[in-house]
Amino acid sequence: MTTKLKRVLIAMAAGVVLAGGGVAIAGAAGGDDEQGRDDNGTEKPIAGTALDRASRVALDRVGGGKVTGTEVGDEEGYYEVEVTKPDGSQVDVHLNRDFSPAGTESDGRADGD
Repeated sequence: MTTKLKRVLIAMAAGVVLAGGGVAIAGAAGGDDEQGRDDNGTEKPIAGTALDRASRVALDRVGGGKVTGTEVGDEEGYYEVEVTKPDGSQVDVHLNRDFSPAGTESDGRADGD
């Protein structure tokens, strides 16, 4: 086998390895669609410092309560924080990417009343 042919074969093999690695990296980094759901269709919760900040803003917005659910990539805002108020009612607080309030939506009472 000539040296030139060996170089071509090595270059082709390297290209295949790099392409395969790129696909693996894209798959590991991806998995979320625009609606904040993972590959299984499960809502993606807010995590880390973003959870702390979103919770504070949402609780301030509705006057207190307990955070009972969160979602990233909500259709009404970048974040959604569900707050259950002391009277049992639930309010969804929608926040923009910068944690500014984008709106609220009442879900009614938590106990089904």
